[in-house]
Amino acid sequence: MSRIKARFDALKAANRAAFIPFISAGDPDAATSAALLESLPGAGADLIELGMPFTDPMADGPAVQASSLRALKSGATMASTFDMVRGFRSKDIATPVILMGYFNPVHAWGAAKFAADAAAAGVDGLIIVDLPPEEDETLRTAANKAGIDMIRLVTPTTDAARLGKVLNGASGFLYYVSVAGVTGTKSFTESDVRDALTRIRAASSLPVAVGFGIRTPEQAGSIAKFADAVVVGSAIVALAEAVGPAQLVAKTGELCRALAGSTHDARNDKVRA
Repeated sequence: MSRIKARFDALKAANRAAFIPFISAGDPDAATSAALLESLPGAGADLIELGMPFTDPMADGPAVQASSLRALKSGATMASTFDMVRGFRSKDIATPVILMGYFNPVHAWGAAKFAADAAAAGVDGLIIVDLPPEEDETLRTAANKAGIDMIRLVTPTTDAARLGKVLNGASGFLYYVSVAGVTGTKSFTESDVRDALTRIRAASSLPVAVGFGIRTPEQAGSIAKFADAVVVGSAIVALAEAVGPAQLVAKTGELCRALAGSTHDARNDKVRA
């Protein structure tokens, strides 16, 4: 059983949604980023999305774009990203790690080699935001062979016909983009997200994570009442610019513990201080 399935099965049995933080590999520098990654499970992360730095992250808003550029400026590469995962996996064998990013660096690495190297490092899933289902067969085949899940995006504009194509070959979980637009720039309507998840679940048994537009513990808690997972990215990576490397791990931990607490308590009607 994959780490992703095992984690979602355990959370389902506990009637809890997953908290999934996003950080960019190498932001703001290699050492701080590695320490940050290793600290996330202790701060409540059930799964982790690790961004692969890229020069043109077109689906991302200003905060994630800035984090990617900081990482590249600090010397981040695909090789160093794999090294980060390998180091994390040497200390944590249970927490799933999903690489999220764009196809250009994957293509430059070579799809088959990329999948094999990712699996060897300890990666569990891939989210390639600019690779549509119709064009992902080469990478999907290699990923499946390596035991890596291909996680697909569903958006507010995905109609029934398109949803069938998105689900064909999807594995691990589905990522529902709660707003139309780039990351961290808009907020969602809870009723619209709830209706969308009802529609998705009628077509698929995969867990559904919700991301884009979730910034606060209150928003995380409201979505966690009915979603299988809550993804927070922009609010977390923005801390790297706001507080600097010396305080980053501690401040990120504070925010993630609040977000994770609201996510984990959402279905128990607990009120957090």
